[in-house]
Amino acid sequence: MNPASQCPWLGQYPEGVPASIDVAAFPTLAALLEASFSQFASRAALSYMGREYSYAELERQSRALAAFLQSRGLKKGDRVAVMMPNVPQYAETVAAVLRAGMVVVNVNPLYTPRELEHQLNDSGARALVVMENFADTVQACLPQTQVQNVILASVGERLGWVRGAVVDFVLRHVRKAVPAFRLPGAVRYAKAIAKGRRLPFQAPPVLPDDIAVLQYTGGTTGVPKGAMLLHRNLVANALQAQAWYQPVLKNVPEGQQIIGICALPLYHIFAFTASLILTLRIGGKTVLIPNPRDMKATLRELARHKFHQLPAVNTLFNGMLHHPDFDKVDWSHLKVAVGGGSSVQSAVAQQWLQRTGTPICEGYGLSETAPIACCNPVTLREYSGAIGLPLPNTDVRLLDDEGREVPQGQSGEIAIKGPQVMAGYWQRPDETALAMTADGYFKTGDIGVMDEKGYIRIVDRKKDMILVSGFNVYPNEVEDVMAAVPGVLEAAVVGVPDDKTGEAVKLVVVRKDESLTEEALRQHARRCLTGYKRPSRIEFRASLPKSPVGKVLRRELREPAKAGE
Repeated sequence: MNPASQCPWLGQYPEGVPASIDVAAFPTLAALLEASFSQFASRAALSYMGREYSYAELERQSRALAAFLQSRGLKKGDRVAVMMPNVPQYAETVAAVLRAGMVVVNVNPLYTPRELEHQLNDSGARALVVMENFADTVQACLPQTQVQNVILASVGERLGWVRGAVVDFVLRHVRKAVPAFRLPGAVRYAKAIAKGRRLPFQAPPVLPDDIAVLQYTGGTTGVPKGAMLLHRNLVANALQAQAWYQPVLKNVPEGQQIIGICALPLYHIFAFTASLILTLRIGGKTVLIPNPRDMKATLRELARHKFHQLPAVNTLFNGMLHHPDFDKVDWSHLKVAVGGGSSVQSAVAQQWLQRTGTPICEGYGLSETAPIACCNPVTLREYSGAIGLPLPNTDVRLLDDEGREVPQGQSGEIAIKGPQVMAGYWQRPDETALAMTADGYFKTGDIGVMDEKGYIRIVDRKKDMILVSGFNVYPNEVEDVMAAVPGVLEAAVVGVPDDKTGEAVKLVVVRKDESLTEEALRQHARRCLTGYKRPSRIEFRASLPKSPVGKVLRRELREPAKAGE
């Protein structure tokens, strides 16, 4: 690690945030969970569709499921795929797998059969716990995988017998949200729990360097691969986040339970660590939002709670701000709104602060860093435009193409070293070697600049940089400028081939209303951007293509919009 004299960010830490913490306070995630189950047994751990689930209930359910998995011949180190949205069964399953010393393989429930088959085979998963809504996808690829045990959950089964039966009936037969499927040998989740309660559970010896989670990511090369997150990686990041949030969370009135909103999908590492693991560690309650794309239902659920934490991505913040029900939510208890996953735009951050009184605290990380590596101080009262400072116990260097550290103020590839950095990519030593330096820094593929105080700004990913007549154009900068135009709901920028300049800047805009014109955008660009940065092509669309987490899919914007878009 760099000596303290080369870590200017340490002088910018808020009072109460230490330069280093004891990241080994818990040897494993299982130990962290066991401690919370014991310490906070009577508290609510989860809230879902109006029902609450205590820490004691989470302990009982996960113990029973762990015993069931062991009874099926699964042992320490075996991979268990978890393919569910934000439901109580997700948390119960993750706790069961970790307590049994097995490995969680987070799976996007919206995967196609081809994508699911790849991940199941690459991970070598022997078991899959899946919501029945996605069972037809499993059926399509299961014979080509090594999965021997399938456990089927339903949306309603944890809501009580009567209400749960009604919810499941409506989803299956009225809304047709559960496509027909056939999975002989699959066990219903409730039956697995019932059987597990009658079976002994043997907790194996789990070590800090054992793999806890395989988190699949395209990484810096775009090839899907599993980041091996060890128990100590995830424990460290939860404790780092706890220390970082402490200056504002300590202001929650004594005796009042900290409540966090989980609107991001739990299979994504941002929500996994920043919503689930962190909140369980501090004895808080996680409010599960199963479908954040249903903005009306999301805001209706938020209006039921006096909540303190809200991790989200720019598109979610923006979507809530522009919904007519936004002001029906009581935002007065919110202590920290953390933006991550993609860049927060200044126009969104400014509106959020004006309307909630709480700034968006932008952070930065990747699946490979479990995920949080940098974050703005939670005590800031205005948008900084930076991704913040390296967290305690974390070192960041900016490297040139030859792997040499660049002088302060110059741009370079962000490289991260710390206890939260993955052990490598699952069964991909070649990819691991490409991503890691000889002295243990993970090369992110993101280009950044660090100022004299240690604040880092992203100028963009290497592959997203646009080269216009030899000049570098970074999409984030142009997007931030154009998003500030009145009438712009969302803006995204990509590079497209151009005969004269090699590449040209293309701007894709979603309008708030039809009054916004191309000329108004061009006038604003002329005012705010130098010539080569100005969009030469402007396209209006009804929406931007996004991943399930809310990241804009720039690659899809390089092609003209299809009819109806």
